[in-house]
Order: sequence, then C-alpha cells, then structure tokens
Amino acid sequence: MAADPVEINQISKDEALPAREERAATLPEVMQVNSLATTVIAVVAVGFALYYAQLVFVVMLVSLLLAFVLDPLVRVQQRVRIPRSVASIMAVLSFLAAIYMLANISYSRAVEFSQELPRYRGEVQQIMGKYRRQAETLRRNTNAMLPADANAKPPVEVQQQSSLITTLTENLGTATEVVFAASFVPFLTFFMLSWQEHARASTVLLFRRELRSTAYALVGAITDMIRAFIVGNFLVGVFIGVLSTAVFGVMGVPYFYFVGFISGFFSLVPYLGVPLAMAPPLLASLGVVHGSGFLLIVLTVFGLHLFALNVLYPKFLGKRLQLNPLAVTVALLFWGWIWGAMGLILAVPMTAALKIVFDHIEGLRPFGVWLGE
Repeated sequence: MAADPVEINQISKDEALPAREERAATLPEVMQVNSLATTVIAVVAVGFALYYAQLVFVVMLVSLLLAFVLDPLVRVQQRVRIPRSVASIMAVLSFLAAIYMLANISYSRAVEFSQELPRYRGEVQQIMGKYRRQAETLRRNTNAMLPADANAKPPVEVQQQSSLITTLTENLGTATEVVFAASFVPFLTFFMLSWQEHARASTVLLFRRELRSTAYALVGAITDMIRAFIVGNFLVGVFIGVLSTAVFGVMGVPYFYFVGFISGFFSLVPYLGVPLAMAPPLLASLGVVHGSGFLLIVLTVFGLHLFALNVLYPKFLGKRLQLNPLAVTVALLFWGWIWGAMGLILAVPMTAALKIVFDHIEGLRPFGVWLGE
C-alpha cells in the first residue's frame, strides 16, 4: 500500500524541526562570538592608530585643552561686542606673547645661573669627591674580603666612540617632526575657538535623532569636566607655587620668586612631579644652601605634593573626575607607554572623558562603574 504524501511531508517536517531548533539555538552564540571578535579587532586597530599616529592625536588634544583654557578670554571679549573670530585670534596671540615672555625670562635666568656656576664648581667638586672617595673605600674593603682568583683575567672594557654629528643626525628627524606638528597647535586652537558652537552642534547631529539628547548631554558633561580639570590644576599649581616661593625666599634660595612657581607647577605632573619639582630649587641652591637646607627643600616639595594630592585635588577636582586610584594608575601606565611624557599629562582628562562616555551609554555603564570611586 502506497504511503500518503501528506503523511510523508509531515514526517519530513518533524525530522527537520530539531535541526532548525539546533541552528536557531546556535545562532545567538555565533553572533556573540562574531561581535566579540569584531570588538577585539576594533580595539587592536585603535591601539595601533594611537601608537603610530601619536603625534597627530597629541597635537589635537593639546589644542583642545588650550582652546578650553582660552575660551573664557574669548567670552570676555564677546561681551564688549567683539566678533568671536577676532576674539579667538586675539586670545591665541595673547597666549603666544605670554609664552614668548616666559621663555625669554627663563632663558635670561638660565644664562645668569650658568654664569654663576663657576663659583659653585669647587663646592660641587668637593661634594662629589667626598662621595667618590667613600665609594672607592667601600670597593677596596669589599675586594679585600673576597678571595682572589689566580686565573681571573682583567675585564676588557669596550668603549664605543660616539660622534656629535651622528647624534644630531639621529635626533634631527624627530625634532623636525615635533616642531612641524607643534606649529599646527595655534591654528587648531584658533579654529576650535572660532568654530566651537558649530563643531558642537555638528557633533550632535552625527547621531541618530533618538540619541541626540544623550549626545548633547555627553558633550556638555565632557566640556564641563575638562574646564574644571584645567581650572583646578591651575589653582593647585598657583597655591603650591606661592607656598614654595615663600619657603624658598625665607631660605635664601636664588631666584626664589621664579624657582618657586616652576617647582609648584612641575609638581602637578603625575608620578614624575616630585623629582621634577625638586630639581629647580636644588640646582638654584648650589653654593648657597648647605646640609640641612637641601633636606628642608626636599621635605618642602614632598610635603606640598602630598598636601595637594590628598587635600587640594579632592576639593577642586574630586567631584568632576570621580576616578578611583587604581583606574588612574592603570591609565597613567597605559598612556605613558603609548605617548610617553605627554601621555602622563593627558592620561587623567582622557580617562575621565571615557568614564563620562561609559556612564551615558547603557551597555558600557559597568566600565564606568569600574573606573569610578
């Protein structure tokens, strides 16, 4: 007896149903794997771009921070009916003039200091000779305690001759690139200031209509954070500079009014702030301050740095940044590895901006929680 075609069709459908259910069950897993692979590839691509195009990114970020610094000056000029484009170029020119004056003063002080170095040479040589004799005595005592090896051969020292022309040739390319890239900073800053409202509105329009309100709030939050970061660091630097100047003036450090503020603002550099802040007063004190005076300078710089880190920073920046110490340390390690010294300077504001982005996107909020306090 022949089988009913309808029954055969139903049987084939029943046999195909588990296969379809199995494919439907594995489809989300395949999509999840593909999404993870795409994310990993995107992260690696961004990492390569940040590393190999670091000069471009650093110039853009420095110009952006400088635009935030000069924006209040532009707004003050706009209140007296000066067009924003004219106010922007005046602000940039004022900043360049201030940099030129500061460089000129620094150069003059450096020349004066170099002219006075011969007076300190004898004392420096005495100090270095004292430690050299101590090290030589320690070496001799150590060699006397160790058994001598009769078969030992004297070490052969190989000295590689270095040429000044070779060194200059190797560094000329990098210096040229840096100077060329730095020449773009004033122009980028001017355009960021004069086209600020246009850039902000156009950035919001890049998103879908339902996401534009979130994008607008996101841009506003990042803007407020960067402005607070710059103002807070400036106030902390001024405070530390004033206290350092007062202490160095009492101690009789030469050029204390200049060295104090340099030390105060050097102290703001993450992780490297303490040794950088100690260098100017210690160098200026050669031949003038002795013994315990050097120790007092070191304690002053270290104490002011700790005071700024534990009291001033939480007061001026804590509410805006909201980053935990672990996240800040990891950010400094990563951006310092990618961009060197400039990475250390830009690490904190970039990480704080990333946290704001994470906090405003539903799927990325766990990352914002990890970065937060």
